[in-house]
Amino acid sequence: RLSGAGDRATSIEFGQLIELGGKRAARVKIAETARDVTQWDYRAKVLEVQTRVRQSFIDVLASQQKLALVSESTTLAQQFADAVGKRVTAGKVSPVEETKARLELSAAQIEREQAKRELDAARNRLGATWNDPAPRFAQAIGDLAQLTPLPKYGELNRRIRNNPDLARWRSEIASRKATIDAERAKAVPDLSIGAGVSRFSRFDDHAYTISLSLPLPLFDRNRGGVLAANRRLDKTMDERRAAETRITAELAQAYSRLAAIRNEAETLRTSVLPGAQSAFDAANKGYQLGKFGFLDVLDAQRTLFRAREQHLRALADYHRGTNEIERLIGAPLNQPPRSKP
Repeated sequence: RLSGAGDRATSIEFGQLIELGGKRAARVKIAETARDVTQWDYRAKVLEVQTRVRQSFIDVLASQQKLALVSESTTLAQQFADAVGKRVTAGKVSPVEETKARLELSAAQIEREQAKRELDAARNRLGATWNDPAPRFAQAIGDLAQLTPLPKYGELNRRIRNNPDLARWRSEIASRKATIDAERAKAVPDLSIGAGVSRFSRFDDHAYTISLSLPLPLFDRNRGGVLAANRRLDKTMDERRAAETRITAELAQAYSRLAAIRNEAETLRTSVLPGAQSAFDAANKGYQLGKFGFLDVLDAQRTLFRAREQHLRALADYHRGTNEIERLIGAPLNQPPRSKP
C-alpha cells in the first residue's frame, strides 16, 4: 500500500493474511472429495454405456440365432411339403394335406423375413452405439450357450458397494464433512501482519513500521453456517441409505430372475429339447411309413421349434440378466472389482 500526505510523509506498506483454524486444509479436502465424486460419476457413465453396448450386442446374437433357427424351420417345412407332394402324386394322401403343408411353408417363410428385419434393426441399434447407423460388419461373433456361472447372492450383495452410483456417496459424505470443518474454521479469526516504511520529506528522515491485527469474533461464531453444513450432511447420508436400499432391492430382484432363467434354460436343454426332437423324428418317420397323420407331424414340428425358440430366448435373457447384475455390482461377475475410482 502506497500513501502520501503532501510534502510531509510518503508510506509504503506490505500486508499478508495468515489463515488460522485449518481453513486451507478444509478447502483442499473439499476439492479432493469433489474430484473423487466427479471420477465416480464418470465411471457410472462409462458403465452405463458399456451396459447399453453389451445389451445391443446380445440382441444381435439372439437375432442371428433366431434367424438361423427360423431358416432351419423353413427348410424342414420345404422338405416336408415336398414329401407330402410326392405322397399326393402317388395317391397315398389327400391333396388337402399338400395344401396345408404349403400354407405351413408360407408361414415359415413369412416368419423368416420378419426375423431378418429384426436382425437388421438389432444391427442398427448396435451400430448406433458407436455412431454408425448403417453398420457394415457381417456377423457378431459369440455363443449364447456359454453361460457365466452365477455366484452366491451374499457374495454379490457385498460387492454392490463398488457400484459407482453407490460408491460416489462415500466421497460425497467426505465432502460434506470437509464443508463442516470449513464452516467451523470460519469462526477462527485470521491473523494479518504487515510491514512498511515511511519517508518524511520535511525532516528528510525514514520510519519503519510493523503491524499485527486479529479480529475478535465476539458476536459471529458462524453457528448458522455450521448448522446448515450439518443438515446437508444428514441429507446426504439419508440419500446414500436410500440409494443403497434401491440398489440392494434391484440386485435381489435381478438375482432371483436370473436364477429362474438359468433353471429354465437348463431344463429346456436337458429335458424338453431332446424330448421334442425325439417326438418330431418319430412322427416324421412314422408319417413316411403311413403310421401317423399330417397333423401329428405338424404338431411335433411346431413343438420342436417352439421349444428351440424358448431355449434361445432363455439364453438371451440369461445374458441380459448377467449384464444387469454386472451393472449393479460395477464389475464382471468373475472379476474382483476395484474399490477406488
